[in-house]
Amino acid sequence: MNALLPDRSATEFTWVRDVAEIAVEAGSQLRRFFEAGVATEYKGEVDLVTIADRTVEAYLRRALMDRFPTHGVFGEEGTRDRLDAEFRWYVDPLDGTTNFAHGFPHFCVSLGLEKQSPEQRAPEMPANEDGPIVAAVIYDPMREELFVAEAGKGAWRNGQRMAVSATPHLAESLVATGFPSRKRHSNPNIHFYHEFTLRSHGVRRAGSAALDLAYVASARLEAFWEFHLNPWDTAAGYLLVEEAGGCVSTFDGAPRRLDSREVLASNGHIHAELLETFERLFSGRDLDPIASPAAYAARHRAAQIESREA
Repeated sequence: MNALLPDRSATEFTWVRDVAEIAVEAGSQLRRFFEAGVATEYKGEVDLVTIADRTVEAYLRRALMDRFPTHGVFGEEGTRDRLDAEFRWYVDPLDGTTNFAHGFPHFCVSLGLEKQSPEQRAPEMPANEDGPIVAAVIYDPMREELFVAEAGKGAWRNGQRMAVSATPHLAESLVATGFPSRKRHSNPNIHFYHEFTLRSHGVRRAGSAALDLAYVASARLEAFWEFHLNPWDTAAGYLLVEEAGGCVSTFDGAPRRLDSREVLASNGHIHAELLETFERLFSGRDLDPIASPAAYAARHRAAQIESREA
């Protein structure tokens, strides 16, 4: 475990060392479930949930409450403990459940810690502005990669300090996004996916927002955007990106929110270009039409005819 964290001479953490141990154990449980295979069920129309989600969240709740008895816990699978506490953990026991359920080895445990002011300590999500995220731990058990950060202490991967990429232009950038598992027809992201595919070096859709944010922090990606994420998806990743020197906002450049319906994270160097691109796309300017299957088939038939006649 210690090999995955920076040496104490490099930085002294307040929370991360204890929570990293908890996250690695949770990841080990996920890996055992993954290798054994698990049955899935649906929560809602198409959202998957497995026994692994519930078992690992129960473990995380117990472990966090044992280690930090005055902290709150807000988990994806229903944990709601001490939400009026000064410190609140946002817990995703399995970010990438669909990948997990299909045997696709790309998922993680994500834990982010918010410090709330007395005015923010409401029974549910605070209605006013968020408190600062002060600690983050994301663990990928299949690659045995541990991403950690504390406010003001930098971001780290397996004991090595991370920094966002220096790529200066969108055209040279590898970017990522995600799509919802529900209400897909009301989500406009397919249009943005198309446009950013044309304007960047490539777009990836790997199925774990937490890992996408960690990858922006570690310079594997230049940017990530998505609609309609939840606090447990993003809390840890936000801090990783910011501590690695990147930028997180909404699509119009407003400060990011834990309950934001829009997430845009980047290396900072291309952020202004990304914001300008979103503004143009939302206004309907400079859109490149997506060719329909019928149009493709017609062009293909025309090319075949032209080839036979040549």
